[in-house]
Amino acid sequence: MTMSKDLARAFDPVLMARDAGIDPDDWQAKLLREEPRRALMLCSRQSGKTTTAGLLGLHRALYSSFSLVLIVSPSQRQSAEIFRTVMGFYRKLVGAPELAAESVLRAEFKNGSRILALPGSEKTIRGYSGANLIILDEASRIEDELIGGLTPMLATSNGSFLALTTPAGKRGWFYEQWVSAEDWHRVRVNAAQCPRISKEFLDEEMRRLGPTVFQQEYDLEFIANADSMWSADAVVFEDFPTLFGR
Repeated sequence: MTMSKDLARAFDPVLMARDAGIDPDDWQAKLLREEPRRALMLCSRQSGKTTTAGLLGLHRALYSSFSLVLIVSPSQRQSAEIFRTVMGFYRKLVGAPELAAESVLRAEFKNGSRILALPGSEKTIRGYSGANLIILDEASRIEDELIGGLTPMLATSNGSFLALTTPAGKRGWFYEQWVSAEDWHRVRVNAAQCPRISKEFLDEEMRRLGPTVFQQEYDLEFIANADSMWSADAVVFEDFPTLFGR
């Protein structure tokens, strides 16, 4: 008997990604299939890190019933944009588990799963518990106190935690975890490793940004005191593909 397309997606997140219009790079496919429980993703701008995290969250919600997936980033606007893109992927999946309800920041599926988009504020996330997957975007730019509010949500669910970012100086929770001996699944993808980023573009960015910012955003160097160069209000959502392909 031939396996149905949706059942095949349940066993292979890469098939789901392709049906959603994304042909994953090798590192993305590897991460999607491994679905690590604790992962740090240090990836350059436009490398596809947020796309990969969003696909992992969508797969968890669709194919693990009664899952709670939380998308957290420094601002509500950024979390909402990630959520919008995830739901764009969902709408391309013919035969996927059906929606029960949807708003601009929340999706509930008939299998009992939920995806919620939240701002990176310790006060706003305290009411949630039993998360099965937490996606923390721009993790190097999150206040350390937020981590203390997020990780207890995984206590009873043994859930997964995925933190993704570019560097923001030699400070903060993400940097400390990246250089520590803690048992994390670590992924590092700089701009030169991304087939969609040309050398010509990188040369232009080096001239435009200067070496310090370029080394941080594209070469993934942790530069002392570089955190002051970034603002949550100035986020450009460059990691997302269009909904018509990458």
